Amino acid sequence: MNDEQTDLADLINQIKDAHHVTETEIAKRIGVHVSTVNNWVRRKSTPRPDAIHALAREFPDHSPEEFFAAVGRTTPGPISPETEQRLLQLFKGLTAQQQEFVEIQIRGLVEHNQRNGAS
Repeated sequence: MNDEQTDLADLINQIKDAHHVTETEIAKRIGVHVSTVNNWVRRKSTPRPDAIHALAREFPDHSPEEFFAAVGRTTPGPISPETEQRLLQLFKGLTAQQQEFVEIQIRGLVEHNQRNGAS
């Protein structure tokens, strides 16, 4: 199937067929409720990035990029533990007002990405 035509519901159905698993088993393996997976299959909602990464970890025959593309998003950039720690240290060095401002900026970027098919 063409990647342009493959959405998350299609990928989950492929996973169910290839791995002989149910939506319940998929949900258990990635740590979400079965109704959440069912909503993805019925195209009523899309997963958060952490759930997309969990799907890719549990079913590595599909890459994270493939899962993100299936929900119309680009894959978020990787972050190493060292980078995460460095950013946290920098953030802790800001005043409370500056931390709030940075959080607003980051939230705005994430929302922009979600509206425009990124992350």
